[in-house]
Amino acid sequence: MKSYRYLFFDLDGTLTDSAPGILRSVAYALSAFGIQVDDLQRLRPFVGPPLEDSFKDFCHFTEEQAAEAVEIYHRRYYAIGVHENSPYPGVYECLDTLRKRGYHLVVATSKPEKLARVVLREFKLEDYFEFVGGRDEEGILHTKADVIRHAISALEIDDKSSIVMIGDRKHDVLGAAEVGIDSIGVLFGYGDREELSSAGATFLVEDYGRLLGMLT
Repeated sequence: MKSYRYLFFDLDGTLTDSAPGILRSVAYALSAFGIQVDDLQRLRPFVGPPLEDSFKDFCHFTEEQAAEAVEIYHRRYYAIGVHENSPYPGVYECLDTLRKRGYHLVVATSKPEKLARVVLREFKLEDYFEFVGGRDEEGILHTKADVIRHAISALEIDDKSSIVMIGDRKHDVLGAAEVGIDSIGVLFGYGDREELSSAGATFLVEDYGRLLGMLT
């Protein structure tokens, strides 16, 4: 295995199990458009990609409707959804060990950066990371590849072979490939083995214990 120095972590489905808050907030937003969702599991594809893309792709919303839905979603998520969340088992021990081993830990998420920091602070995760990269309010950073490039630029990393992206969905793997870095797919999140393998994940791990063993 390569000797990486920079570990880029996705947030939802990788650091925290955020599905309950996300799914309930999506259902809340959809209800404002007269769409009732009784089975929240039908909304699981919303976990991972940019929200406005999901509203357009899965609900066939217009650009304007998607933007309104995201605004309604955020009203509930900031107030309630962020608390309907929990760190995955072993995450604190893993991050603490990796940092002590000299790794540079970075968050690269499709969440808006402001919201990502709220989640990280809520669960006392923010201090483990030297940089938090997320989508910007101006809409310049949209895809996972955009966020990864932004983090690389901000940290002035010259050698991309020293970076690996760690995430649970194909968007993490494909974004990493677009930028030209390796990826580790985690199987405890919202993407399964088939999704991550088909996307071209460099490695797969079942839990944080395996991730730590792989990197140390």
